[in-house]
Amino acid sequence: MKIRCSAIGKIMTSPKSKGEALSQTTKTYLQELAISEVYGIKKEFSSRYTDKGNEVEELSISLCNDVLETGFLYKNEEHFTNDWITGTPDVNTNKILLDVKSSWDATTFPFFDTELKNKDYFYQLQGYMWLTGKTEALLCYCLIDTPLQIVEDEIRREHWKQSLIEESLDLRAFVQSKHTFAHIPKEKRLKTFKIAKDDVVIEAIKTRITECREYYDKLIKQL
Repeated sequence: MKIRCSAIGKIMTSPKSKGEALSQTTKTYLQELAISEVYGIKKEFSSRYTDKGNEVEELSISLCNDVLETGFLYKNEEHFTNDWITGTPDVNTNKILLDVKSSWDATTFPFFDTELKNKDYFYQLQGYMWLTGKTEALLCYCLIDTPLQIVEDEIRREHWKQSLIEESLDLRAFVQSKHTFAHIPKEKRLKTFKIAKDDVVIEAIKTRITECREYYDKLIKQL
């Protein structure tokens, strides 16, 4: 059993009780993995937030290309794995390791943050550096126009919430304005956080994965 880099944060949460090795969040995640392994039933996760992120990923990388002075950036297709983890970083060139996060709208974009607050992303990048041998990585928040189909879905959602049968042009304009950012300079629509590889953290991840495997094996036997 290997852990995806995007899920390392789930297993690194601390248990509430000092006598326990794994948190409930970690146990729930491992239970889902075990059910998927034994019965082929996967917990699919999809939302309008992840849908947007997937659809604008190439545009986010293009924004990084335009703003950052790091050489030509392109989507990485290579999957990496070792004895512990597995993952596919968004960008991995000879010069740079980079992952993009496309914000839902301006209210979720970290305009004023001075450090990376999302621990899940910190652990994800530690995993990518471990896999690729890089000693430094960039986490890039990108503010990209929301795709038209998703905006239309949001317009319908807002009309339903307000019990409106006839279309309100004012409401349409309001929703569209929340998801259009061309009037903001490109350099203001990209927020980067530089993360250094931390060998102490990686050793802690190894220890936690060992604990997870012991619990996972018990789950498999129960199923």
